Amino acid sequence: MIAFLKGHIEQKNSDSVLLDVQGVGYKVEVSSQTLDQLSSSGSEIKLLIYHHITESDQRLFGFFTKNEKGLFEKLITVKGVGPKLGLTILSGLPASNLISAITQSDVTALSRVPGIGKKTAERIILELKEKLSELKSESVRSSNDTGKGEMNEAIQALQALGFKSREAEQAVMKVLNETKEVETSALIRKSLALLNR
Repeated sequence: MIAFLKGHIEQKNSDSVLLDVQGVGYKVEVSSQTLDQLSSSGSEIKLLIYHHITESDQRLFGFFTKNEKGLFEKLITVKGVGPKLGLTILSGLPASNLISAITQSDVTALSRVPGIGKKTAERIILELKEKLSELKSESVRSSNDTGKGEMNEAIQALQALGFKSREAEQAVMKVLNETKEVETSALIRKSLALLNR
C-alpha cells in the first residue's frame, strides 16, 4: 500500500498530476484544492496517497494536507460516495466550508457541488455529522488561535477586489499556514502577492 509519494511534477492536468518518482511515473488524481497548492512542473513535492484497489483497477488519489486526506477518507465511507465523487466534493468546497456544511446540516450548500443530489447530500450529513463535529471544534480552536476575525476580513477584502470566494480563502489560508501572520493588512498584501503571480 502506498502511503505517500515524493517526486517531481512531470505534468499537471485539470484533475491529476503525473509524478516522476526516481524515474517511475505515477498518475495521481487530485482535487482542485490540492492542485492549487502545487507549484509548476519540475518542482519536487510530497503527496499523501490514498491507494484505491479494486479487482479490475488500481488508482492513486493524492492530497497536499493530512486534513484533506482525512476528510476524503471519511467521505468515501458514505454509501454511494466513491473515491471519484469524494474528490469532486473536495474540489467543489474548501475543507473548512465542507465541514461546516455537514455539521450545520446545510443540504443546499452540499447540493451545489456537481454530482451531488439532495438525497446524497442528506446521506452525507446523516452519516458524517457526528464524526466531523469533533474535527470542526479542533479546527475552530486552531483558527481562533490564529485570528479568525482577521482571516475573514482579509477574505472579504480580496472578494471586494474581484477575486472569487474560493481563490481568496485559499490564498489567505496559504499565507496563514506559511507565516502565521494575523494582522489583516499584512494578510491581504501577502495574499494579493500570491494571487497576482
